[in-house]
Amino acid sequence: MHKFVVLYNQPEDPEHFRTYYENTHIPLAAQLPGLKAWRYSFDVSSPGQEDPPYFCIFEGEWENEAAMGEALNSEQGKKVAADVPNYASGGATILTYPITKSS
Repeated sequence: MHKFVVLYNQPEDPEHFRTYYENTHIPLAAQLPGLKAWRYSFDVSSPGQEDPPYFCIFEGEWENEAAMGEALNSEQGKKVAADVPNYASGGATILTYPITKSS
């Protein structure tokens, strides 16, 4: 399995982010080809910090890195990427990695 993680920074308008993300962006992302599992959360915390560094986190999983790359470069992947500026005014960090062990 290969993981795709997006760490969203605090947006200028949290309510707009949340509404747009859940009603528009997530339905787009859920249609990415080969996506095996996905999840997101707005309840992001960081131990020992009063204000969490991230507003939202998204995780997607593909069978392997090649499948993820195909999905992100597909027509649907391009739609998903083009949609990000519509809500993520605070920017985001993207991480990808192979899952080496899962229980």
